[in-house]
Amino acid sequence: MLSVPYSRLIFGLVPWYSFLIVLGAAFAVFLAAKEEKRAGLPKDTVIDFALIALPCGIIGARVYYVIFSWPQFRDDLLSILRIWEGGIAIYGAVIAGLLTAWFFCRRKKISFLSLCDIIAPGLILAQALGRWGNYFNQEAYGLPISNPALCFFPFGVQIQGSSGLEWHMATFFYESVWNFFVFIFLMIARRKWFRYRGDVFCFYAFLYACGRMIIEDFRMDSLYASSSIRISQLLSVVGCLFLLIRYVLVFRTSVKFRHLFTFLPLLVVVATDLLSCLWLSGLLHTDFPVLTRFLLLAACSAVNIISLFILYGRCSEGELIYADIKN
Repeated sequence: MLSVPYSRLIFGLVPWYSFLIVLGAAFAVFLAAKEEKRAGLPKDTVIDFALIALPCGIIGARVYYVIFSWPQFRDDLLSILRIWEGGIAIYGAVIAGLLTAWFFCRRKKISFLSLCDIIAPGLILAQALGRWGNYFNQEAYGLPISNPALCFFPFGVQIQGSSGLEWHMATFFYESVWNFFVFIFLMIARRKWFRYRGDVFCFYAFLYACGRMIIEDFRMDSLYASSSIRISQLLSVVGCLFLLIRYVLVFRTSVKFRHLFTFLPLLVVVATDLLSCLWLSGLLHTDFPVLTRFLLLAACSAVNIISLFILYGRCSEGELIYADIKN
């Protein structure tokens, strides 16, 4: 029965979670290595970076989780080192990876944005695969399902509760599917539509944040910045706003971008994101039914995504990205 994983282990003492993380990392390195020549980066740049970034990413993912789950570790500090028991967060890994990439590129005197661009598609694919590790660990699941018509996989999964197996929303699956579609989009768009260095990574971060903003609201094991603020949701909203402003600054000299009406999408999305921050922080009334919350968050993400494409579509041609460099 697919709604319940048959085992956490793939064979012997090797857990599915670890295997899928390693598999995802291998795909990410393979895809990035194939693009480093096209990006104009020196040979073996990706391998050299991966040897540093992978351990730093794991440490960052653990540190991030420990910070926002401190009560779980404060009475047993050695448990911080027992990472095999679970407890890592992808946002921590991405933040640590970005910092590592920045210092790596400064030392090697190579383009930081080019390195981020070739890593982004493999990274989101690794995240799509890694979410299935949550399935085998029976974690990253959502709210209980009370409607019998919705008790089926992959809409829901069965989680062991106090009274036996209980149906919950399969939020790990929703995010895995979203990440996979983002991966497909990036693989197509990087050769056809993107015009500036950094676009691939920025669109990865933006689209991932929009999906995470919605899905995180239904998880039962979120990390909280306070009693009511889900840190991943707030990071997603702030990230979307930051990336939109980034594109305004990049394209502000464009002839097509000088008219007032061009800024209207940004004004709309700023207002939407500010209201979302107030709502997600609990400063606004949030006692809505599940469907209402989903529709509101989906609308917020849609406004973000549409605004980004409107802003990007009105920019002038600029620096050609690595996809246009001849092999």
